[in-house]
Amino acid sequence: MGRNVLVIEDSPGQVANLYGYLEPRGFVLDVALDGKAGLDLALRESYDAIVLDWMLPGMDGPTVVRQLRNAGSTVPVLMLTARYELDDKIEGFHSGADDYLTKPFALAELEVRLESLIARAQGRRHTLQVGDLQFNVATREARRGEMRLQLYTAITNLLEVLLKASPGVVNRSVLENAVWGDSVPDRDLLRSHMYELRKRVDGPFPVKLIRTVTKLGYRIATPEELDS
Repeated sequence: MGRNVLVIEDSPGQVANLYGYLEPRGFVLDVALDGKAGLDLALRESYDAIVLDWMLPGMDGPTVVRQLRNAGSTVPVLMLTARYELDDKIEGFHSGADDYLTKPFALAELEVRLESLIARAQGRRHTLQVGDLQFNVATREARRGEMRLQLYTAITNLLEVLLKASPGVVNRSVLENAVWGDSVPDRDLLRSHMYELRKRVDGPFPVKLIRTVTKLGYRIATPEELDS
């Protein structure tokens, strides 16, 4: 699991505490001492999570988070603050923060919360979804709604390629390469595998997601995406 964390905190003592506790536990930290510098780093570099103080020179924590979210960043943010009031916590969450820790706090709790935020975010990145169809890239498990789909390796590879390209069309040569690499068989086995994939992904369900695009290939998309 990635542990690259940006700390945006203007207290040298707090920064030293975080370094001393987290780095021996496998976290890699970058530090910014004000809100503007932290925002610039967060938009320029890739992090698994951000630890963000509320009160910062130049730009406060909620503003940093709002700017991040407006720029399309989904990096998990753990906000630190001495504010205890419920309205303050609500403001923090409304700005786009994922979790909230009030000072003073135990470093062990901060570590647990960071681990949880990172694990959830990486789980989202590992999941491809179209409609009610989900595919976990890490576990290779596919589900349609609450039903786990029984897929063998070849059609699992086809499903992954189609989902990654969705709602675009994937041509036959790309799909064949996903199954056989450069050793494509003479017989048209792709059609057979696509038949099996359709049967398992679409067969039991009223909404069909896999479509043949004549003379081009195949695509996977919701009816709404097909109509757009």
